[in-house]
Amino acid sequence: MTRMQIQGMTCEGCAASVADALAGAGATLPRVDLDAGEARFDAPGVAPEVLRAAVEAAGYRVVAIDDAVSPGRGPLHRRGPSRPSAPDLLVMGSGGAAFAAAIRARDLGAEVAMCEAATIGGTCVNIGCVPSKALLAAAGVRQVAAHHPFPGIATSAGPVDLAALVAGKDELVDRLRFEKYEHLAEEYGFTLLCGRGSFTAADRFVCDGEEMAAGQFLLATGASPAVPPVPGLAEAGYLTSTTAFELRELPSSLVVIGANAIGLEVGQLFSELGTSVTFVEAAGRIAPLDEPEISAALGDVLRRQGAQVHTSATVTGVSRRGARRAVTFSAGGSELEVEADQVLVATGRRPNTAGLGLQAAGVALGARGEVVVDEFCSTSNPRIWAAGDVTGAPQFVYVAAAQGALAADNAIGKLGRSLDWTGLPRVTFTTPQIASVGPTEEEASRAGHRVETRVLALDAVPRALVERDTAGLCKIVAEEGSGRVLGVHLLAKGAGEVILAATYAIKAKMTVTQLAETWAPYLTMAEALKLTAQTFTRDVSRLSCCAA
Repeated sequence: MTRMQIQGMTCEGCAASVADALAGAGATLPRVDLDAGEARFDAPGVAPEVLRAAVEAAGYRVVAIDDAVSPGRGPLHRRGPSRPSAPDLLVMGSGGAAFAAAIRARDLGAEVAMCEAATIGGTCVNIGCVPSKALLAAAGVRQVAAHHPFPGIATSAGPVDLAALVAGKDELVDRLRFEKYEHLAEEYGFTLLCGRGSFTAADRFVCDGEEMAAGQFLLATGASPAVPPVPGLAEAGYLTSTTAFELRELPSSLVVIGANAIGLEVGQLFSELGTSVTFVEAAGRIAPLDEPEISAALGDVLRRQGAQVHTSATVTGVSRRGARRAVTFSAGGSELEVEADQVLVATGRRPNTAGLGLQAAGVALGARGEVVVDEFCSTSNPRIWAAGDVTGAPQFVYVAAAQGALAADNAIGKLGRSLDWTGLPRVTFTTPQIASVGPTEEEASRAGHRVETRVLALDAVPRALVERDTAGLCKIVAEEGSGRVLGVHLLAKGAGEVILAATYAIKAKMTVTQLAETWAPYLTMAEALKLTAQTFTRDVSRLSCCAA
């Protein structure tokens, strides 16, 4: 008898999916134990790789396969949680918004059930924030080893074993998914239902073939990569931010279609691992939602690292040439073509609303397919709420979690809460990082503010000087007259850490004078905020290194 240890099973439906996958691969009478996280079966003549591939194709991770084990405890069983006939809150999805809502609802004493069509945990832990930042950290280590500015230190960077790197990422993802999702579901006592779900009426939902009623419903189904209708793209094959993190061999070359946050992060990740990268962006500059000074400075960094950057570009086709792809695009009045091993599509994400029966439920959608919600996260159906990426809100997991908790407060607690969006920060984890809070200069002007701005290059910041890396800048957007800080925008190493101080400054309605007079520890990147604020009234190049 063969035993297979499996991670990612969370409910009866998962166990059934694993059993079906094994049977389809040639296993005889597979018996799956949800509690033990394993399956036992006979599979004479079937290669372990075939069985592993079948289970992993079903969405689960095979940890080990052991041959010739004892039948052990006797017949294994499939176990599912008890299903409340009508929970107080039925959640669609199991990511950041879904879990925040479920936890808050349980805190309020509600019975909660959750319907998940794929892997528990949603985007962030499985295919988004956690895996991308883990791989970015690894790529950053290699980049420093290959190119550092310090005399007298000899380092080198050898070939990258991408399969080992991705396996390490998978181990981290598996552990965090168990600790922060699977274990918490059990600890808080809400029911996990595995299967695709859809509404059949305004107050009826079917999950895994079972019709359920509920007191309130929450849509938290997230978003998925949006793929543009480029001729030949589907036939040639392409990567998304999801599939790029599953590669086992490092491509020698990569074309990235789209150079906003996701495209920049993933593209630079591969560049730092040793891939030749070309960015193709439709807008007039990379990072088009950021300040133009940041776009220009980051573009210089990418080019110094060896990347090609094309802006104001329209992709006209993708074709397959043997094992490679050719991307054609128009830019600057010319038709250009770039060949590469792989093509990454990073042109945004689309809310996951298809197939949910929202028309039958009377839930209105917006122009981009997003669920339309009011400030309370309520939809056009008063018993259905929505939170996270599916609403078209800023696609950050902390926004999804905040909306999820808010929706539960309002659906279960009837609290009538809304969110204060003032000082919402965002970070793009490039090298150096982009971090912003508040409006850009253009956005503030469009909103009717008379603004005054200052830009400080990092060669005026002592921390950047001692690290011998002055690529970047800090920009402050202030209200003319009052000096109130409206926006802060950074391109710097550790900018994501610095931006929290700027967030507090904006929430507290501080002025540039107050920011300039606030204590700032010397030889930290956060000192850039103080120095930039000082430039509103003086030339900081004429200060000594630690002058107040």
